[in-house]
Order: sequence, then structure tokens, then C-alpha cells
Amino acid sequence: MESSSSSPSAMAFSSQLWKYHVFLSFRGEDTRKTFVDHLYTALVQQGIYTYKDDETLPRGESIAPSLEKAIEESQIAVIIFSKNYADSSWCLDELVHIMKCKDTRDQIVMPIFYDVDPSEVRKQKRKYGEAFAKHELENQTKVKSWRKALVDASNHSGWEPQHIANGHESKCIKKIVDTISHRLYPVTSSVDDNLVGVEARMQDLMSTIQIGFGGKRMIGIWGVGGGGKTTLASSVYDEISSKFDGCCFLKNIREESSNKNGLEKMQAEILSGVLKQKLVQVGRVEEGRRTIKDRLHHRKVLIVLDDVDNLEHLEQLAGSHDWFGEGSRIIITTRDEHILTGHKVDVIHNISLLNNDEAMKLFCKHAPRGHNPIEDYELLSKDVVSYACGLPLALRILGRFLCDKDMNEWRSALARLKEIPDANILEKLKISFDGLTPVERELFLDIACFFRGHDYKDEKMLMILDACGFHPVIGIKVLIQKALITISNKRFSMHDLVQEMAHYIVRGGHPNNPEKHSRVWKREDVLNICAMDAMENLDKIEAINYWCLRSTRELQVFLQVIANMKKLRWIDVSFGLASTLPENFPPRELCCLIFSGLKETQIWEGYKYLPNLRTIKLDLLLNLTKTPNFDGLRNLERFMIRGCGKLIEIHPSFGHLEKLVYVVIDGCFNLQMLPPITRSKKLETLELSKCSRLFNSSRIQQSMENVEHLPEPFLPHNINHIGLRFFNRCLRKLDLSGCFLGDGDISSTGFWEFPNLQELDLHGNKFSRLNFSRIPRLKCLNVKYCFHLVELLELPSSIAVVIEDDCNSLESFGDISNCKWLWKFSLWGNNKLGPLDGDILLNTMLQGNAKDYFMSINLSNIDIWMGTSVVWIDWVKTYNMLLPHNWYNHFSGILMFAKCNNRYQRFNINIKQGVDEDFQSEFWQESNQTLESSFHDTYVGYVSFSSLRRTGYLNSTYNMISFSMGDSLLLDRAQNRFRARVVLIPKDDPMQTAAVATNCSEFWDKEVNDRKTFTLQHDSNSSIKISWFPWI
Repeated sequence: MESSSSSPSAMAFSSQLWKYHVFLSFRGEDTRKTFVDHLYTALVQQGIYTYKDDETLPRGESIAPSLEKAIEESQIAVIIFSKNYADSSWCLDELVHIMKCKDTRDQIVMPIFYDVDPSEVRKQKRKYGEAFAKHELENQTKVKSWRKALVDASNHSGWEPQHIANGHESKCIKKIVDTISHRLYPVTSSVDDNLVGVEARMQDLMSTIQIGFGGKRMIGIWGVGGGGKTTLASSVYDEISSKFDGCCFLKNIREESSNKNGLEKMQAEILSGVLKQKLVQVGRVEEGRRTIKDRLHHRKVLIVLDDVDNLEHLEQLAGSHDWFGEGSRIIITTRDEHILTGHKVDVIHNISLLNNDEAMKLFCKHAPRGHNPIEDYELLSKDVVSYACGLPLALRILGRFLCDKDMNEWRSALARLKEIPDANILEKLKISFDGLTPVERELFLDIACFFRGHDYKDEKMLMILDACGFHPVIGIKVLIQKALITISNKRFSMHDLVQEMAHYIVRGGHPNNPEKHSRVWKREDVLNICAMDAMENLDKIEAINYWCLRSTRELQVFLQVIANMKKLRWIDVSFGLASTLPENFPPRELCCLIFSGLKETQIWEGYKYLPNLRTIKLDLLLNLTKTPNFDGLRNLERFMIRGCGKLIEIHPSFGHLEKLVYVVIDGCFNLQMLPPITRSKKLETLELSKCSRLFNSSRIQQSMENVEHLPEPFLPHNINHIGLRFFNRCLRKLDLSGCFLGDGDISSTGFWEFPNLQELDLHGNKFSRLNFSRIPRLKCLNVKYCFHLVELLELPSSIAVVIEDDCNSLESFGDISNCKWLWKFSLWGNNKLGPLDGDILLNTMLQGNAKDYFMSINLSNIDIWMGTSVVWIDWVKTYNMLLPHNWYNHFSGILMFAKCNNRYQRFNINIKQGVDEDFQSEFWQESNQTLESSFHDTYVGYVSFSSLRRTGYLNSTYNMISFSMGDSLLLDRAQNRFRARVVLIPKDDPMQTAAVATNCSEFWDKEVNDRKTFTLQHDSNSSIKISWFPWI
């Protein structure tokens, strides 16, 4: 499926404007005062603007050019073939020009055979044959074109009046006029003069509709309510409807479907509109489905389904492409992108709002200046346009409201809008909100009130929303599809009026009483609440913004007040403040508690029943010595505590928790006691980082006193030395970094058993050898800064990423021949590896499955792929390389080598079409000289062509690769030096061009904080941009 907002046009868009509806071509002496006169009168009576030479041609004007122009300016040419039609060279010239306009201007041709048989015209028999016998003698040069025009015109379906209605001429004329009326569309522009910016948007949309390209296409128009979806669809419908056998514009499907027998009536309307029948009955929805498919599946139809909000309704009205004939186009407007993706439409066209100039023009059409002073009018108009933010609905409503007001009334209205938004606008926008589930509504209101502008992947924000039970991962996707929020520069965004709508909903019937709102986000409202009586009932507030507070005094009062908010869902307070939390803290309904920088020694004393608390996050509480009692926190899932240097113990009740999923204890270097986590069967992440005193044997022994049986998953034990034994079938990530663990702290028979562990971080410890034979699904291993590490043993075949930076004693990275999914290996810093180990590593990885994806290798002081024929390139900016003509079928990917004295460097790879005018690479030169000692670090990157094919971006027309460094190197050329080379890797089997060699789901690339070593961007139809970050 394609997605389009301003796609390049596949076919030039033209808005054909006609002057006449119909041009009549006839032989005057045969029919002027009889049939043609009656036909002309009937057409005019029906409002059909008709050209008839003796009626329309002004006196004294040259007839031939005027007739040609009239033909060109007519939508339909009606040719009345009579007995003496071919006698007139004038008529035949007209006919030739008509057939030319049919081919070049899509003119519609309708023949009428008046008292002649079509075969006489087609084969030039009888009177037509006699006429051409004379023409052969007088106009030989034109005869051939006249004959062809007669044949082509007579092959069109038309009318024979003598065979219609038993020869009753008036009934025949009525049938002809009715048919012409159905085939017409307006001679003026389909774009309403009151609309602004529609023609440009029509051009974008027309390029995706692809009129004249055949096939069957479904096109979705998606966007925010009031953004102009229906207007755009209607304008396009008017523009192209004449090109189809039948058309139907079905309006307000969301509303109509809620009426009794709504779907059946809409199915009947489609059939009636397309088949041009007045009465079509549909008894049941299933009957309607079958009838539409049966009756329309051989017809070229245009159907617009406007304002669809239910995928099931769409399936009943236009179930699939197969329901309709060749060349059909189905256009669907909706606020919900999911409906379009679920129905597998061919194109999703994202409606674009008006820019400032367009918005000003639209507003001025609805609120003209009149007698108002121009200076005031322009200034206040800009305020209105700014408020509307390009939303056509808002501009129309406000323009119509202000059109008869003076400037003082405008000022008053604008001031009121800032406090009380226009209800007509908000109710229209609220339709999308009303279509959400209760949980999605709450999620949307929290984002609109508190998180607009936040990084949409912000860990803390997602943690808060998840703790509240809002399921943000799927919920955010739904809100985006409903066009309520957008992601801009990786941050939450939304239309200003959509946010106003959210605030309007929250305030409800109490706009001036923030204590009665479910959410409080404005500073003045927070301060007003803090100034209220301590006994004030605050049981409506579910979330409140503390970030707007600016002093320790304000925060002190705030902490006292929030304890009275009985329904408060989350608290997030970061401040260097010494205070005593009230006894009734925290509120019972609390779901998420986040404290950072407070100077509390403890959070609360004794037992607290908090059944909804799912997340606790405590950062840099420098005076904290012990955690709270956890016995009343039966649903706690996530516990994180970082940088609490005075913390000595985790409360023993922590070991009783059964629903823990995520536990992080980091930088608590005085922590001496962690109770065994004896009951949690769901623990997926466990981080015990920089907590070296926790593994003191006496403390471990103390934690085990009076425990007869310690069930797994966390079971410290002491077997003649300090030991750790973990066994947990759910654990996916384990971090024991910076704990100074050595060989004596692990079992000699194997480190531990983790059948499902995927990520293991042991960096900053004192191991000399590590064995991973009992971790069969390990994907990512980090052992950097393990200065005593000599070798790794038995890396599992599942391993994908290995980080061994600054392992000074490392002599071997072990046998990796079986590691078929290994794609990233980092060996920065000093080590004791051999001179051939770099080549062994690269060659082994190229033999694995990563050859179908990506690879990244970092090395220090190790040469790789060095030979007598190697040519390095010295350059500062860009290196361009032409691709051989057979690259698409004969090479598997691009292998890149770079040497640099800047470890934190980014590289860009562009695969593109066409050769730049200045193809020569900039600031580079070949060098066979010995590499200077300053180039310690080597980067090796690989991008497979098959991975790019899977994205659908790669095509064989690309002919150049451009390789460049990130901007940081350009800042100081004197200090940043660089060398690189790029080679293509041949395929093992050149015939395998598009096959996927491996299962994509097995390729593991989940890296730190969602940062990727390789990111891919399709810049245009002729370029793929790959960014490579070796240091991530």
C-alpha cells in the first residue's frame, strides 16, 4: 500500500473547462426544421447549453474557425447522420474535427442515424456511396480522412429513431435528452469559488487516482475532522465522474449507518446511482452485498464513500476490488487510518491543512473587510488565522460569525475564544474522540494535557501511562490513526484546536473550578488549588502538573496538597527539597510514583495499602536509607532505584511481591541487603548495577537466615566461595555491571542457567573467563571494561551482538563459527588478539545469516582485509562510486571500511539514481602509503541489498553509491583525519535476485534505548539514505 500527501503526478492533471454542453452536427436541408429543431428545443428546455450553427454563430463571423472552436469547447458532439449528410464537405470536415477532439480532448461522441442504416454510413453504401463517388473526383486529398471518420463515428453506439418507441419521434428525443443529461458534468470549474487551496490538493490526489491507467483502485483520504476531506473528495468527484459508466457519492456514512436499515438504504443508493435506476430495493445487508458485486462487477464505476468510521460498514458497501469492473475507482474519506489499512486500500492520501496565505484567503472570503479600517482588519484577521491553524472548518465558522461584526466586536470575540472555544468547532472535532474506547479517551486526555511536545518514546512518560492501565503502545497507534495526535520530530504533536477540544472536555461544566477537573495542567490552576483550605475535597483530580512550579516553597505546599487527592493516578516530582511527607501520603488510588532529587530519608513509614500502585521510580534520593514496606503493594510490577548512595537495605517484604516484571537497582553502592525475590514468576528484567557490596558473602548469608527454602528465580548461595545462582524461565535481560565480580563469584560448572535470557550486561567486572553454554538464547553480550578477561567460551549460536571494548587482556573471542546470527562486534581499545583475528571475524560473519541484513565491526590496532592491491581513499567530504551494470543480480551488498581518529563518528551511505554533474568525489585522493599511527580505530560496515529489497525501496535503476562522513568531521579538518574504501561483495548464486535467504524474525537488532546502528530512509524515488552509527 502506498501513502501519499504530495505524490508526484503519474499523469498530468487538467481541469477541462467546457463552454458548451452539446454540439449538434447535421445536414441543414435534411433536418434543420424538423428533427434537429425538436431536439435542440428539448435540450435547451433541460438547461443543456447547446451549439447549433444557425442559432449561435454571430453575424459576420467566419464560419469555419468558429465551428472548429465550438466543437473544441463542447463536452458532447451529437452527429445526426441523414441521407444527404455525406454530400456536404462542410459536414465531413466537421466530423473529422469531432473525431480528433474525441481522441485529444476526451470529447463524448453520440451518433443518431436518422432515416439511414448504420451500415450505410460505415460502408458508404447507397446515398453515402454516391456522395463519395463525387468526392473522389473533387476532393481526393480529403476522402481518406472522411472515410475513416465515418467508420469510426458509426462504430459508436447511438440511436436509430425509426426503431425507438415505434418511431414516435418525441419519445425518442426524450430518451436521447435523458441520456445526454446523465452523461454531462458542469461546464464551469468543479472547484467552488468559495474554496481555497483545493485545486492544488486535487492535483496531488488525482496523481494517485490514476485516471486512464486501468486497473481497479481504492483511494483513502484521511485526516483530522474539519480538514477538508469531504470537500476534496467532492471536487474530484465532480471533475472525473463523466469518465465512468456509473457514479455515486454516498455522504455521511457514519451518521446514516446509525439509522434504521441504514446500511441497506446506502447499498440501494449505490445501486440506484450507478445503474441510473430510480427504485432499487435491498431487503437485507447480505442481499445488498451480493447485488452490488453481481451488478457492478463488469461496470467502470466511481464511488465516493464519505465519512466512514467502521470497517464492517466499508466491507458491506465496497467489499473488495473484485466487486467492480476494470477502471473503477473507489474513494473513501475517514478520520481513522486503521479503516483504510484494514481494508487494504491502494493509497492513503493524508489531507494537508491550509498554509497561512491560503487560510487568510479563505477567512477573508467568509469575513470580507467591508468598511472596517484595513490596519485593524489585517491584524485581527491574522489572529483568527493563527487560532485556526489551517483548519478550514474553523476558518469558515469563525468567518461567518464575524462577517457582520465591527472591529471592537472582533476583539471581544477573540478574547472570548481564548477562554471559551467555539462549540460548533469543538463538537465537530469531538466526533473522533467519541469514537475512542474509554481507555483510549483517558490516554488521549493525558497526552493532550501533559505530554504534548514530549518524545513519544520517552521511557518515563510511557511508564506513567502504562502504570495507569492505558496500554500506551497500542493506544498511541490508535490515536495517530484517528488523526487526533501526530508524531513530529519524534515528539507528540496535535492541532491546537484538537488540544483545545481535550481541555474543553476535561473542564466540562466547571471551567472556573479546577478542583473539579480530572486533570490540572495550568500553573495558575495549580497555585489556586495549593492555596485552598487543607481540608478541601479534591476527589476529582486524577493527574496534576507539578512541572510548572518554580520554587521550593511552592513545591512544599504542593506535596502537602496532593495527599488529599484521593483519585490521583500518578506523581512525578523532581526537586532538591528537604521535607516531610504527610502521613496520609501517598493517595490510595496511586498507580505510579516517581521521585527524583528529594532529600527524604524514607518515603513512608509502615504498612500502606496501595492496590493500584504498579510503578515506583526513585532517583538520586541522596538521604534515603531504606525503602518503604512493600506488603500493601501487591500489584507492583516495576521498581527502579538509582543513585541512592546511602541506601543500605531493600525492605524484606520486597521478596514477597508476585507480579514484578522489571527491577532496576543501580548505583546504590552501599546497598548491603536485597531479599530473595522468591515469589515473582514474571520477572523479565533484572539490573543490579554498581552495587558491589550487595555481593558480600556475610550479607548474602544474612539475607538467607531463617529461610528454609528459597524458590527460584533469585537464589543466592554460598558454595565454598561467594556464588550466584539464578534460574528464571521468564528473565530476558540481566545486568550485573560494575559489581566487581570475579571468577570466584560464578559456578565452575557454568555461569548460570537462563533458558530464555536475551541480554546480558557484565561490563566492568573482574572475570578472566566466561562460559555461556547454559544461556542458549542469548542475543546481546556486553563485557566491555573487563580488564582481566582473557577469553569467552561457548558463545551460543543465537548471539547477535558482542561488545568487548577495552578488554586489555583479551586473547581470544572464542569459536564463533557456529554464530550464524552474529552481526555486530565491537573490539575498541587495547587487547592481545592476533593480527589475523580481524579477518577471521569478518569472514565468519560474512558466511552467516547477517549477510542478508547488516553488519558492523569496530576494531582497534587490528588490520583487516589488508593486501598489496588495497587502495585507501583520503578525503574530507564525499566519495562517489559508480555501480557496475550487473550489480543488482550479481552482488549481495556493500562492504565499507573506514579509519578515523574520531571514535564517535557517523557515516552516510546514499544509493541513488543518476550521476551528479560534479561526479568527482570531493576532497579525496587515492593513497597507497602506510597508514599513519594516528589511525587506531577501524570501522567495518556492511549493508545487504536483500535487506533493502525487503523494504521495497531498492531498484535496479540505481547506479551510484555516495559515501560520506557526518558533519562533525567537517568542523575541524586539521584534527579529524579520515580514510575509507568501499567494495561490493559478490553473490554466491547470481540467479537468486529477490529470495529472502533467512527468516527476518530471527534477526535481532534491539539495541540500547531504541537507538539503531543502521537507520534507513527513503528520500525520494531515486535515493536511499542509510545512516551508520558504529559507536551505538
